[in-house]
Amino acid sequence: MAEKNKTFQMKKYRILLFFLCSILAQAQDHSYIKSDTKLFTSKNNTGDFLGYFKYSAQIQLLSENENGWYKVKADNFSEGFVEAKFVGKSLNAADIKTKDPENPILEGGDDYYGGNHLFVLAAGLKARSAPDKNSKIKEILNTGDPVAVNYLPKNQEEWVNISGNFDSEYAKFTLRKFIGKRPDFNTLLKEFDKLDETKINERKTAGERIVELAWNSGYDKLIPAYQRYNLVAKQLNDPKLIEDTELNFLLAQGLAKQKTPEQITAFIKKAEFVLKGTKTKSLYLSQKDLVKLFGKPTKKANVEDGCGIYLSDLFYYYPDLEVSVDEKKNQAEIIKVFINENNKLVINTNSILDNTVSEKAFIEKYGTYIEASIKSPHNYYIHMEDSQFTIVFKDGKLFSIEIFFDC
Repeated sequence: MAEKNKTFQMKKYRILLFFLCSILAQAQDHSYIKSDTKLFTSKNNTGDFLGYFKYSAQIQLLSENENGWYKVKADNFSEGFVEAKFVGKSLNAADIKTKDPENPILEGGDDYYGGNHLFVLAAGLKARSAPDKNSKIKEILNTGDPVAVNYLPKNQEEWVNISGNFDSEYAKFTLRKFIGKRPDFNTLLKEFDKLDETKINERKTAGERIVELAWNSGYDKLIPAYQRYNLVAKQLNDPKLIEDTELNFLLAQGLAKQKTPEQITAFIKKAEFVLKGTKTKSLYLSQKDLVKLFGKPTKKANVEDGCGIYLSDLFYYYPDLEVSVDEKKNQAEIIKVFINENNKLVINTNSILDNTVSEKAFIEKYGTYIEASIKSPHNYYIHMEDSQFTIVFKDGKLFSIEIFFDC
């Protein structure tokens, strides 16, 4: 009997333990900070603190309400205490937000980001999947990029979650010292110009920051940025860096004199592909002509199109191109073409993009019609009213042209 009773008690204990664990898991569901406040080192202590919370920051509760305080976990996994009056299970318009003038986190509403944020201060900043310098790199960020910040540690050597939430799928981390108020472009130029020419590494670091911030500040900033970075490339005597910098300087000159949207649309609106000598009548041809030209597709697949931007969800894939096809209506819409001796894009009689076009020649001739981004080097974009051409170069030669339609 005693043994049976002991077994019964153990079962009750396991059930109770499971129940308590379930409650604890639910208690650790996300709550929110309803006002600017701080993460304190102990409850009832309004002096020593670990970092700053901004309104709407997600937290995890680690305790019950204890005399008006919760023990919580911030999104960078720091633990501390927050006054209960600033914690809620949800956010609403009636929340009374008390602003902390010492809080460094910027609110949304500027020209760069809609929510709580700061800016990247370093060039080529690695955003990692966990607060660990050996964790996976999720993204490379540029000087001037805005990043979501809801909790900011006081210690410059601690990690910051720059995704805005706990979800490991989206969470990204960097050190506190690498983010802050947005750098001023003209200030960086002056600092570069004051550097001793013998300090090559410092000049390279400063030059990289200037170039990245220029791309985040408008095309008009690119020329002075690349003028300085070109000096660094020549000083380093790096042939590849010199070549890339001179190409980007050429690009900067074109982007600074960009045509109006109306001029760009007029320039590109009659463009058509020529595939194996056959004109496509803009971006279209019949499904029968497609099969006659290229034969049966290497692969057929249904592409989910929530916006209805493609002719059909059915795609034909060939080594030379990708096409959206409506078999019932005998229609085919070109989505992507790989440029080779058989395929080209004819914009007009004087403007033909084929496999003989170099990247430099393309920029020289069409630099005022295109857009570009440091995030996607060697990719150029020509926008129309409801679509854009993405023109891709590899190893200095035209590789592919893809059409994207606005959702």
